[in-house]
Amino acid sequence: MQSEAFMSEQHAHVSRYSLHTKTGTVLAFDFGVKRIGVAVGDLALRIAHPLITLEAVQKAMRFNAIAALIKEWQPVFLVVGLPAHMDGSEHEISKLCRRFALQLEQRFKLRTVLVDERLSSHAAKLSLADSGAARNKTLIDQVAAQHILQSFFDELETS
Repeated sequence: MQSEAFMSEQHAHVSRYSLHTKTGTVLAFDFGVKRIGVAVGDLALRIAHPLITLEAVQKAMRFNAIAALIKEWQPVFLVVGLPAHMDGSEHEISKLCRRFALQLEQRFKLRTVLVDERLSSHAAKLSLADSGAARNKTLIDQVAAQHILQSFFDELETS
């Protein structure tokens, strides 16, 4: 069983990973206490798309919804955004995100990668500004997950 400290060290940077697969679906999560944005993408294409926002009211309901997504999309691994302050210091919710990632990995037996998500919500709001949807929190969470996954794909390209 992995500890949170291990996950923190091992998942800090995508470039530390040598992915054994070059193809397959990836699901990404923008974890929040109230909502979890979800995005989907393909390793071969390396293009992320917003998928859904889950209401994170009860833990059991949250994981049942995630189980349904995993069954439907059959991902080869998962990505979870890890928030940090601009100076790189821990955000208040970072510990919860690490715990969420560990629970995903243990529950679904899927490799789970933590990715720096600084400014993902801000980038999502900017992406949605032209459409007038920049105040739609549900959509912002999905697009933030998309930005998290796209940054993961982009880092794969450069590593």
